[in-house]
Amino acid sequence: MKSHEVAATPDTVHWGYFDGTLNPIYEIASGDTITLKTVSGGSSDLPENKSFEIIPEHLAILKNCTKGASGHILTGPIAIQGAKPGDMLEVRIKDIQLHYNWGFNRMRPLSGTLPEDFPNYHMTMIPLDGERMKAHLPWGTELPLDPFFGVMGTAPPKEWGRQPSTIPRAFGGNLDIKALSKGATLFLPVFVEGGNFSVGDGHGCQGDGEVDGTAIETGLIGTFEIHLHEQQKIAMPRAETETHHITIGINPSLDAAAKQALREMIAFICDRTNLSREEAYTLCSLAADMRVSQTVNVHKGIHVMLPKSALHG
Repeated sequence: MKSHEVAATPDTVHWGYFDGTLNPIYEIASGDTITLKTVSGGSSDLPENKSFEIIPEHLAILKNCTKGASGHILTGPIAIQGAKPGDMLEVRIKDIQLHYNWGFNRMRPLSGTLPEDFPNYHMTMIPLDGERMKAHLPWGTELPLDPFFGVMGTAPPKEWGRQPSTIPRAFGGNLDIKALSKGATLFLPVFVEGGNFSVGDGHGCQGDGEVDGTAIETGLIGTFEIHLHEQQKIAMPRAETETHHITIGINPSLDAAAKQALREMIAFICDRTNLSREEAYTLCSLAADMRVSQTVNVHKGIHVMLPKSALHG
C-alpha cells in the first residue's frame, strides 16, 4: 500500500460546496494512506496579531479561489480506484495534527442556536499551543485540544446538484461529531464513480452541539487510510471508535434526526446479531447514548453511541 500527501493550494481545494460533477484532484488505491492539509477561514477571519502564523497557501487560496454560496474550504476531492455508486468507503482517521498556531470562534447574526439572544457579530481569536495541546481563551481559561474534522464527505449524487458544505446530508459533509478524532473510523456511502472524498472545517475542540455556530476553527493536517467495500450500500454515514459503534441522524427537526439515528442503530444491531428488532430497541434503551452532534447547520445532527461491549460482550 502506498502513502500520499496533498497540500491545500488553489488547485487542490473547493470552497463552500460539494458537487457530484467535480473532478477529483488526486486518485489513490483502496488501502492507501493519504495525508491531506487543510485551512479554515475567509479573509475576515484572519488574525491581525503578528504572533499568529498565516501560511502562504492560505493567502493564495483566498486570493485565487472562488467561494461558493457559503461554507468551508475543503481539500479534495480524492478518488478511490474502482469505487462505484452503491459501494462504501471506510475512512480510518490515523492521525490529526495542527496546521498552524491559531484558531477562531465566530458568532454571526441569524446563526447559532440562540440567534434571537445574540444578534451581533462577535469574533474571538484563540492561540493554540501545539506542544501542550492547549487553547488559551482570552479570559484566562485553558482548554485541552482534541482536534477533528467537522466536514468529511463523499460527493453527492450528480442529480442533487451543488450542495452547500454547511448542510450535512447522506454523503456526510458537515457532521460536526467530535468523536471522529484520531483513531475513529467513518463509513461513507458512494454516490459517484471514485467516491470523491473531501475534508475540511478543522476544529481544535468543540462541545456537543457547537451551539454558537462554530468551534475553534483552524487548519488541520489529517492522515487517512481509505478502504473500498464494494456493493456494501449504506443509507447514511456510520462510524466507530475503539469503544463505540455510532449511527447518525440528520434532519431540520432534531426529533426527526433522533428517530433516524435510532432506526439506523436498530438496523445496525439486527444486521450483526440474531437479535429481533424489539430486542435491539431494548438494548438501545439500556446501553446506547443519544447525543446532539450540532444544532446549527440547518439540518441538525444526532448520533447514537453503542458500546461495543454491549453488542459483542
